[in-house]
Amino acid sequence: MSTYALFDESGKFLAGRVMSEAESSLQIELDSGKRVKAKAANVLLRFAKPAPAELLAQAQAMATEIDLDLIWEVAPEEEFGFEDIAAEYFGANADATQKAAALIRLFETPHYFHRRGKGRFRKAPEDILKQALLAIERKKQVLAQIETWAGELAAGQCPQPIREQLYKILFKPDKNGPEYKAVVDAAKRAQRAPLDLLKDAGAIDSPYQFHFKRFLFEYFPKGTGFPAVTAPPIKDDLPLAAVRAFSIDDSMTTEIDDALSVQGLGSGTVVYGVHIAAPSLAIAPGTPVDALARGRMSTVYMPGHKITMLPDDVVQTYTLIEGRDCPAVSLYVTFDEATLEVKGSETRLERVPIAANLRHDQLDGVITDATLSGEAPADYAFAPELAFAFRLAKHLKAQREVMRGKPETFNRPDYSFKLFGPNDENTMSDGIEPTGQERVVIGTRQRGSALDLIVAEAMILANSTWGGWLHELGVPGIYRSQASLAPGIKVRMSTKAAPHAGMGVKQYTWATSPLRRYVDLVNQWQIVACARHGRTAALAAPFKPKDAELFAVISNFDTAYSAYNGFQSSLERYWTLRYLAQEGITELDAAVMKEGLVRADTLPLVFRAIGADGLPRGARVRVRVTGVDELTLDVHASVVAKLDEAAPADAAVEDNDDDSEEPTGAITLAIDVQDADNAAEPGAAAS
Repeated sequence: MSTYALFDESGKFLAGRVMSEAESSLQIELDSGKRVKAKAANVLLRFAKPAPAELLAQAQAMATEIDLDLIWEVAPEEEFGFEDIAAEYFGANADATQKAAALIRLFETPHYFHRRGKGRFRKAPEDILKQALLAIERKKQVLAQIETWAGELAAGQCPQPIREQLYKILFKPDKNGPEYKAVVDAAKRAQRAPLDLLKDAGAIDSPYQFHFKRFLFEYFPKGTGFPAVTAPPIKDDLPLAAVRAFSIDDSMTTEIDDALSVQGLGSGTVVYGVHIAAPSLAIAPGTPVDALARGRMSTVYMPGHKITMLPDDVVQTYTLIEGRDCPAVSLYVTFDEATLEVKGSETRLERVPIAANLRHDQLDGVITDATLSGEAPADYAFAPELAFAFRLAKHLKAQREVMRGKPETFNRPDYSFKLFGPNDENTMSDGIEPTGQERVVIGTRQRGSALDLIVAEAMILANSTWGGWLHELGVPGIYRSQASLAPGIKVRMSTKAAPHAGMGVKQYTWATSPLRRYVDLVNQWQIVACARHGRTAALAAPFKPKDAELFAVISNFDTAYSAYNGFQSSLERYWTLRYLAQEGITELDAAVMKEGLVRADTLPLVFRAIGADGLPRGARVRVRVTGVDELTLDVHASVVAKLDEAAPADAAVEDNDDDSEEPTGAITLAIDVQDADNAAEPGAAAS
């Protein structure tokens, strides 16, 4: 008569014919013909009939019919073997199939019976069993809920719990959560991309809200509001400066960080003042207002809206608003009026009378190169001061270009976006959060215009001068540097002074926008220490050399600032695509860049166009726009005409500088449709 054995192989029950037997092991032939070596201790049952495969099949079926509650009731409190339960349940003469069925049933229900190894078990205490049964019931309910939600999504309806967790599901999912599993299960069933499925099910209210709320979910999970804080007063008894300062900003600017002044015109020696708002005189590191600024790192800009780094009432306390004597950190640089040679510089902490807030969007057509150079009448306030500032700016720019090794070129304009609601209200000036349905006006402003140049060169002068001063006094600051203009050499931030090849200066900090950028506030604390303590400033400055806090600020700022700029670019692209539809634009003239990319001539838009591959860089083409996707921000277009085969030299250089610029493409989701396989497994629901 044949002898068979059932044995445990790493938690799996196998059965076969015993071919040979030693003291501690057996050679067993499985039905497949494969021979395996089994430890004698792992052999749980020997039998003569039925055949191994038949026994396993019959036992598996019989096990499902065993009443668990009954065998739990009759099981002893102490440890027992499966054969004991078989005898209790089937009778003293239980056969091999019944014994195997008991073994399988006990083994597969660890919530009822704890495994003790080698076919031995101990029944679970009653309180633990009740908890386990409750958990199993919850798992069943979760699986049923997943099934229901997946069915609704596939049918084009979005369950409210999934709508509420949309951004978490897509970008930071709990892959064991039922909402996530329902989405991946529905996507697999429908054989559709999750984003398309959710969009058609109504989970995404609008493409604009999707982009905006996705950003808030990532970077402002608690919302954009501020807790109640009070702007601390500046307690210093600051002297009043004998200047009439003016600022130059856009009309929408509320965080007025900088202003300028000019003294001594006609005397042969001119003192040029750069005055920076001084929140650092009131806000100390580690205070509640500092924590708010450090938590955000920067103001976030976007068309028609912004999320400020500091609460508005705090900003208004320190902003350089006209008609007030405003606390400021002032840099005074003395120039020879004729040669513009620098004679010296000085930093003061003082109150500065702000005589006017000039708005360049209102004055660009009035204050021009011609009026500033004396070639046309200059009928506006601060005409002599602005004329000197313009002359100085051109001089400073020329000096930087010598160090830079090549001139700065601005072949493309800056684009501005204004959004208007149904009643023609301006969303930015009226403080209205856009909905995505506004009318958009895209304006252009030539980069390097006279007023732009004045402000830019004044800020570069201040940032490079203060950077050098910090270095001279041994006070650490946060610098921006660039080793060279060679392709691939990027601007980096560090705590050591180093040349900035792109700017053409020996060192460069950011210290002129402390109401808008946290790095500038940090640097201003250090500059204030220098102004107060001079040569001993390193001992008094809030941040010391190799201070870990400075490195943390750099890291966090880099991350946040890059993300904010990327978000701003994506929303500018969204509104540009809206503009195409709003104005009925189907064709655009563009310049070829690389790898099929083209840049529109009159809009801030880079996109791929079929037929642009292989055309020379800088070649001008006309493209037909056949469609846009406001959700993925893709443009579908093809070249319909070649306007100019030649690639102008300056265009080629310009594009070479922007090789890293790519159109916003497909959205990267943290969702994997393959996870749907696990969603259907009972164990996965509780894992």
